Amino acid sequence: MSLRRRTSRIPQLLFAASLLGVLVAPPAAATTARPPSGGDLPLRVATYNIHAGAGVDGVFDLDRQTAELRLLDADVIGLQEVDRHWGARSEWRDLAGELARRLRMHVSFAPIYSLDPDRPGGPRAEYGVAVLSRHRIVGAENHEITRLSTQDPNPVPAPAPGFGEVVVRVRGLPVHVYVTHLDYRPDPAVRVAQVADTRRIMAEGRGPRILLGDFNAEPDAPELAPLWRELVDADPGAPTFPAQDPVKRIDFVAVSKSGPGAGITVRKAWVPETVASDHRPVVADLLVRGGKRR
Repeated sequence: MSLRRRTSRIPQLLFAASLLGVLVAPPAAATTARPPSGGDLPLRVATYNIHAGAGVDGVFDLDRQTAELRLLDADVIGLQEVDRHWGARSEWRDLAGELARRLRMHVSFAPIYSLDPDRPGGPRAEYGVAVLSRHRIVGAENHEITRLSTQDPNPVPAPAPGFGEVVVRVRGLPVHVYVTHLDYRPDPAVRVAQVADTRRIMAEGRGPRILLGDFNAEPDAPELAPLWRELVDADPGAPTFPAQDPVKRIDFVAVSKSGPGAGITVRKAWVPETVASDHRPVVADLLVRGGKRR
């Protein structure tokens, strides 16, 4: 889904790739993982476009979304369309931080847009993606990929932030988790560039890698085909959009193909029924190989 253009112009935001997210740590008890089975580590992940806190009814209701996220019982969740002090539609609140506190999870937020505050000394108005994790986040980066700004009246494709990467430590094993929101326009040209950027960035990672996001394209879209050279689509067998009577699957959990130090097996994936956002989430139970027993 697209973000309506604000009246203010976006400043130059080509951030350096360095811990641009905000990290919130829950009590230590929240980081306890499910016991491993054999040499594999179970990990439940999810992706959810939260529509800035609003459901299909257009009503902002973070209590409703918190309840839905809690029901997922996921260890790691990638969120899209996340506001931080963005505007009246989300009551100027920090959705990433609030959800992390309510769910007692760590959080890393990667802004796509970060605008000057409306009042001196106020917080920046930000919009982007986030990762919530029960496991400790030991590293975070906000990568640039090609974007066509929704804040510029005459945009041209250019590098911009908002492709988040975190490293979570699961029973001693570092796992790279990426969260993305690809371009929504019917013309796939920007998504083609974004997929190329995504592959280049993810190739720099080592070990198990997980990509979570709203791709704004269906699995067989030609522009997504290059992704499936290195990644496996955790196909839930159900559409995700729109949340009310969905007809297409544009939300994805994808994992690195088996290889030295990168093995991930998808045990099952599914799409919960919910109208707390205009998308439905995707949840996947994974087995990650190569972890240490503790």
